[in-house]
Amino acid sequence: MVIVFALLALTVLVTANWYLWRRLFRDTTRGPGRARRVGAVLIGGGWALAIAALAAERTGAPFWLQRVLAWPGFLWLALSVYLLLAVVAGEIVRSLLRRFLERRDRRGEPAVAAVPHPERVPAGAPAEKAQEPARGGPASEEQRGQGGPASEEQRGQGGSASEEPRERGQGGPASEEPQGPTPGPTPAAPSRRLFVARVVAGAAAAAAVGTVGQGTYGVLRGPGVKRVTVPLAKLPRAAHGYRIAVVSDIHLSPVLGRGFARKVVDTINSTRPDLIAVVGDLVDGSVKDLGPAAAPLARLEARHGSFFVTGNHEYFSGAAQWVEEVRRLGLRPLENDRTELPWFDLAGVNDIAGESEGQGPDFAKALGDRDTARACVLLAHQPVQIHDAVDHGVDLQLSGHTHGGQLWPGNLLAEAANPTVAGLERYGDTQLYVSRGAGAWGPPTRVGAPSDITVIELASKQA
Repeated sequence: MVIVFALLALTVLVTANWYLWRRLFRDTTRGPGRARRVGAVLIGGGWALAIAALAAERTGAPFWLQRVLAWPGFLWLALSVYLLLAVVAGEIVRSLLRRFLERRDRRGEPAVAAVPHPERVPAGAPAEKAQEPARGGPASEEQRGQGGPASEEQRGQGGSASEEPRERGQGGPASEEPQGPTPGPTPAAPSRRLFVARVVAGAAAAAAVGTVGQGTYGVLRGPGVKRVTVPLAKLPRAAHGYRIAVVSDIHLSPVLGRGFARKVVDTINSTRPDLIAVVGDLVDGSVKDLGPAAAPLARLEARHGSFFVTGNHEYFSGAAQWVEEVRRLGLRPLENDRTELPWFDLAGVNDIAGESEGQGPDFAKALGDRDTARACVLLAHQPVQIHDAVDHGVDLQLSGHTHGGQLWPGNLLAEAANPTVAGLERYGDTQLYVSRGAGAWGPPTRVGAPSDITVIELASKQA
């Protein structure tokens, strides 16, 4: 089954890229040549870099090599998505543009008047032939004068009639061909089909590059701040207005490094939260490679501290080592654990990916013996864990994982795999808030899903 799925995916990938090459390079050129070869190398090379970047990250290749491959490889992933979408949308534009040009040509076609051209009359032809108005219009006076006696004289001289065509062919006085240099061949203008193909391909490429450029700039400049008020029935009046800064999916990597971590930390601290919750997918790489990038997390400031739970990418990167590293940086890991804060319980469970290492989520351990009269806030990386949270009487679950789809229309796939993609929703007596995340995985690009750090302000219904 896996082999069949892999073959199907490969077939779709090859077909999509052939279509991309055809529309961008084959249809926009007159024939085989350098442009078509460059297009094939560009598309094939882009995918080779993307696959190499993914393999280097997962296999722990030398960090310098990861960095060399990551930028072009991951950016090509995003660019290829939007090139394909733009070219597909261009099919509609292609059809409309062709119709427009055809109608314009029909409306603007000049009316060609019948212009008389005198017909050459062979020597010895009847005079009436030279006077036919259907061919050359009314004959001139000179022609009338030459039509009779002159022909008799020619016949009397013998053979002179056969010499007249030679005189015209040799450029004599009777020749009507213009003298002087003959102009060279004029380059043929591109056909309507070629013109339309070039316009659509150029517009598609410009739209794709602009979209990816804007989306990448949005990630690199750092996340914005989103504020959400969440009322909790069990929250005491004294805790009204309590602020939790929620940050997920920072994804420190060969692309997003120490400078990006510093921006995230500065943004969180600027909100002056009472508590900071880092809900998974902090890194994409080992402590050895990314430890220096994560160092700014030591500057996080909150009245009741900073807490951390694992995401699925921690288990791709050495979860045990990262748990110890974040503890060293001053964050408290909640590994299927709970702490009692002055006005509510804060619990955290491991990510589902930890099950492969025997370190999966354990709701009973984290929540089984708590006082259910107190409000409870749960940190769990994936939104799908909400159903266990409902069963254990959690009041609010804070999650990430989805990136809000990251690259539109990726939100459609995210909606199919998660109960909530972004924002606040209620499931029975439990509320779920899903952050779109601060960073990005793979391409450092977001389209239709801007990054954020969310400040959750708890509201007491007793206030």
